[in-house]
Amino acid sequence: MTTSFSRRAMLGAGAAASLGPWILPSRAAAPAVVRFGVSTAGIGDPPRVAGGWLSVAQTKGYVEEALKQDNIRVEWTFFKGQGPAVNEALSNDQLDFTTLGDLPSIIGRSVGIKTRLVLVTNARSSAYVAVRPGAAERSVKDLRGKRVAFHKGTATQLVANRIFEQNGLTERDFKVINLEPASTLAAFASGDIDGIFGSLNLVTMQDKGLARVIYDTRDNAKATSGGHILVREAFGDAHPALTQRVVTALVRAAHWASLDTNRAEVIRLWASAGSISAATYEAEYRGIPLAHRLSPRFDPFVVASDRQAVEDAYRYKLIRRKFDVDSWIDRRYADQAVKSLGLEGFWPSFDPAGNLLKA
Repeated sequence: MTTSFSRRAMLGAGAAASLGPWILPSRAAAPAVVRFGVSTAGIGDPPRVAGGWLSVAQTKGYVEEALKQDNIRVEWTFFKGQGPAVNEALSNDQLDFTTLGDLPSIIGRSVGIKTRLVLVTNARSSAYVAVRPGAAERSVKDLRGKRVAFHKGTATQLVANRIFEQNGLTERDFKVINLEPASTLAAFASGDIDGIFGSLNLVTMQDKGLARVIYDTRDNAKATSGGHILVREAFGDAHPALTQRVVTALVRAAHWASLDTNRAEVIRLWASAGSISAATYEAEYRGIPLAHRLSPRFDPFVVASDRQAVEDAYRYKLIRRKFDVDSWIDRRYADQAVKSLGLEGFWPSFDPAGNLLKA
């Protein structure tokens, strides 16, 4: 694998397919490196993506393979400062592509950071709320007035606000402490926080007797948040053919990860990161084809969720202005990749309510 990991891999908050007629020749010389951001601290040393189809893409070097003929390196930069730190890097033109949750990408777009959504990384992953094992709280409502922690400006804040609202509450009903994930877990373990928001890592903590889950969104798709791959607008305009090659490589990885025949290997790969066990992944995805969760395409559910995310962010006063989501989503690269790879009809689509659409 030829991945080049940046020395900035743990930055804090301060910090060959058919191309189709719509793509014009590149307007600038090819860069020596493609800079790819990941909006988490990553796992291990050097850091790696822990889950999803991007874990497959990075670990197996799909993008590196697509670019090696032109000696273009791929620099993966992981941000422990999550979405806010990624937005800072984007605003300073320090990234070409990046992962980003829905709220931070919306915040960035609303303040003028010019990006395009080109792929979907996450649409239906469950969110969880947990308390300490011996705590008296049994529901989200029981946490009213208590200390809860999440990282503001990230997708988790949007999830938290939706969960609060569904329980007749708002952020003002809690003592919200703004912490990055690692600091949140440390504060939770020391008893300085009463409730935390997270993903499958909280299930793993419960299995170890370190937490007790009191709420989850497994049957409430609209309470969850989404994630995307973004390309910086200036990079896409200057290098459309190169952008297509990167997107096509990522779609290939998403296809491999979605195949039933690769299910066991995919779960082993995710579990090898060490933060979530294979048993937890197997329980989470039991009875669910991976293709239902790992589609990189913008189906009606994803588009509706992105539109709703903008509306919710504005309503919760997390952004000051709304914008048109449809003009932000750029399906051209993914559609061309799917066509060139012969994957039309491979991934199922879901309606705006999250119900599977019949083929």
